[in-house]
Order: sequence, then C-alpha cells, then structure tokens
Amino acid sequence: MFGDLLGNVQQQQEEMRKKLATISVTADAGDGAVKVTASANREILDISIDRSKLDWEDVEQVQDLVLAAVNNALEKAVEKEQAETQKLLSQMMPPGMGGLFGQ
Repeated sequence: MFGDLLGNVQQQQEEMRKKLATISVTADAGDGAVKVTASANREILDISIDRSKLDWEDVEQVQDLVLAAVNNALEKAVEKEQAETQKLLSQMMPPGMGGLFGQ
C-alpha cells in the first residue's frame, strides 16, 4: 500500500519537474539594460544585455545589474514553483480537503 503511494508521489514529483521546466519567467534591471529568463525549476535560461543602456567602463554597475536581474528572475521562479506545488498538493488531497493548502 505505502509502496504504491510513494511510487505515485515520486512519479508526480518527476511530472512536476518536467512541468516547471516548461514555465519561464523574465526579470530585468537597469530599465531593461539586463534581462534574465529563468525556468520555474530555477535554472537560468537566458541573459540578454542592451549595450546602449550600460556604461561598460563601470564594471561594478554591470555586475550589480546582472546580479539584480538574476536574483529577481529566481524570485519569480520560486513564486511559480510554489504556485504549481500548491496545485499539485491540492490535487493529491482527498475531496474536500484541498483547502488545507490555502485553495
């Protein structure tokens, strides 16, 4: 009995990882100077830089903007991951008990 339950949970976790990989979020810093796209699995998918909006002599500014955009994208990814996890948990609960997870 418990083996089936654990197997089902593992399968659902794998399906969740696959689904999260298909969800992307984008964040920017410096008024669009740096844009970062991440998956809801918290993987950085792309970083784009608008050269015209940066002072390339100010390396610290460039580093700060990249760091800020990455952190913002990862925050958004975590929010998406939490929302999808909440959905999964409410689907796993017996009928009428899905509200335990805030839904």
